Amino acid sequence: MTFDRIDLKILDILQHDATVPVARIADQVGLSQTPCWKRIQKHEETGVIRARVALLDPQAIGLSLTVFVMVEAVAHTTQWRAEFLCVVDTLGPVRDVYRLAGGHDFMLRVVVPDMAAFDRFYKDLTARIRLRSMNSVFALETMRTTTALPLGDLMAG
Repeated sequence: MTFDRIDLKILDILQHDATVPVARIADQVGLSQTPCWKRIQKHEETGVIRARVALLDPQAIGLSLTVFVMVEAVAHTTQWRAEFLCVVDTLGPVRDVYRLAGGHDFMLRVVVPDMAAFDRFYKDLTARIRLRSMNSVFALETMRTTTALPLGDLMAG
């Protein structure tokens, strides 16, 4: 799918604040409301816009521990990968799952209230699927985080 400069501006506005009214978006990108709304609908229908959500502050609701869990698979088969993903999908603390190249096969971002909760997560995961290795890195402080993609780079190009 190709995006023109207007599409990228619309997406950039929405990814920073999905509550911006269509009229204001249209004004900012130089369109009338109807064509602007049609572009937004097209991006929703094609899956470019996956969801409109509220981003919560984990600290404010008591989820103060973020752990990056590096996993090495016991087997590099389609079956093991499917089983692993099935297990991970049922574990509430897992926020992100990445398949990696290099020394580890997967990285999970896990968010829990405290070390005791992480220990329960660890025991649950390792009881439900065999892993070759698991290495956990604990975040001491979140210095910067964003869900926004760097669309400015695409607009410049």
